[in-house]
This record gives sequence, structure tokens and C-alpha cells, in this order.
Amino acid sequence: MEDMKQQLKTIIIDELKIQGVTPADIGDKDPLFGDGLGLDSLDAVELVVVIQKHFGVQIADMDEGRKAFESVETLAAYITEHKN
Repeated sequence: MEDMKQQLKTIIIDELKIQGVTPADIGDKDPLFGDGLGLDSLDAVELVVVIQKHFGVQIADMDEGRKAFESVETLAAYITEHKN
């Protein structure tokens, strides 16, 4: 799970082109949206595509995504639970 969290942090920064942030700057439980990492709704749509591309996990709807995207920790748990 720790490897996946680190991988997710790197993927989020690289794929969403977040400037001035390193994986070490993102806490496992830090919020990804709003006051946390500062992602917005467009980033959420892009993140759905990125998760499917890198992990083969589809996030079916935004209610599911909202829970999964709370933090790196919740996203890693979601991917682990839904990965084949």
C-alpha cells in the first residue's frame, strides 16, 4: 500500500502538471481538493482518466469518485479494492 501511495503522488503531480509540489509535500491523509492540494473539478475528471490509464480501475460515478478522491490514502484503498 505504501508503494501505491508514493506512486499515486508522483502520478498526480506529473499527470496533472502540478508545479512546485513534490511527492514528499503530499501527506497520505491530506485532502486532494480545496484547501489541501488544491485540485478542482476539472482535475477530478482528469484524475478519473489517469486512474483508469495507470491502474485499470474505472471510477463509475462522481459519488464514488468523491469518496475515493478525499486523499491519497482513500484513493489507494479504492484502487486496491477495485483492481482485478
